[in-house]
Amino acid sequence: MKRKSLVSLLIPALVLLLCVLPAAAVLQEVTVKSSVSTISPQKNTLTIGYPLQYGCSYPATGSPVCTYTPTNFSGLTGTVPDQAAFTMFKTGDPIVGTSIGGAGGQWIALAKLYGSRPNEENVTDLVGDPAAVPTPLIGDYALDITMNPDCTACAGTICTAASASVNVMSGGSRVMQKTLTPHGALLFNGRNDGSSLALTFLSGEASSATCAGMAGMAGPQPVSVFVLTVVPPVAFAQNDIRTATTTSPGEALTPAPVTSNSKTPPPSTVPVATKAASLPFAVVGALGITALVLAPRRR
Repeated sequence: MKRKSLVSLLIPALVLLLCVLPAAAVLQEVTVKSSVSTISPQKNTLTIGYPLQYGCSYPATGSPVCTYTPTNFSGLTGTVPDQAAFTMFKTGDPIVGTSIGGAGGQWIALAKLYGSRPNEENVTDLVGDPAAVPTPLIGDYALDITMNPDCTACAGTICTAASASVNVMSGGSRVMQKTLTPHGALLFNGRNDGSSLALTFLSGEASSATCAGMAGMAGPQPVSVFVLTVVPPVAFAQNDIRTATTTSPGEALTPAPVTSNSKTPPPSTVPVATKAASLPFAVVGALGITALVLAPRRR
């Protein structure tokens, strides 16, 4: 009788424990960087040549140390998050990409890099999930995005996202807030310094944890698809030029360098100053990409 009573007590306790456990992501995400080696719109794929893989170590004291280290891959190929990638990238562009379920296979985020040295890289353009890229945005911008679930369209840990609540951050402060429904867009250019940020929410997923009866489940993490373009301020070019005079000539405002073990051709040097100084054209270009993204597609 005592044993039966003990079992009858343990079962409810285990059920309660499972209910309070947080939802856990189970699919591995792998982040790499290098340069674009092959683009294939016909196959809907993009290949990153001779990538370096991102990883962090956690010392007993102090902050985590995160670096990129060489891999044994001559290239990683994956399907792109959206066809906007084929207008955003060209062969030789410096890039950071994150795949889900292991290395390569399916890119959930692809971002174009600019920066004179590895520790000064920034993202100018992105397609996929911004949360999957560890590199900061150019121009001291950042995004804080919360995906809102449609609790009538869930399967396990994932629901279709009904909307995305977006906070545009600048210098650590919120400068814009907007809720986007699928295919909704926003444009922020209110800093009066020649900079701008354009974001389009294409589609997405949200965690089911906030939906009734769905908390405590374990399963795949939600992934969303955005298209992002950031134009840096005009002063960004001037500051980078001053920095270059104290390091090495010609280092200012060049794309992120291709690693020495890459066999892809180095990207051409395109000053960000040109992009920032021509703000009206840059904004029009960003809106043009948005229009292409939102246009109906042939199946």
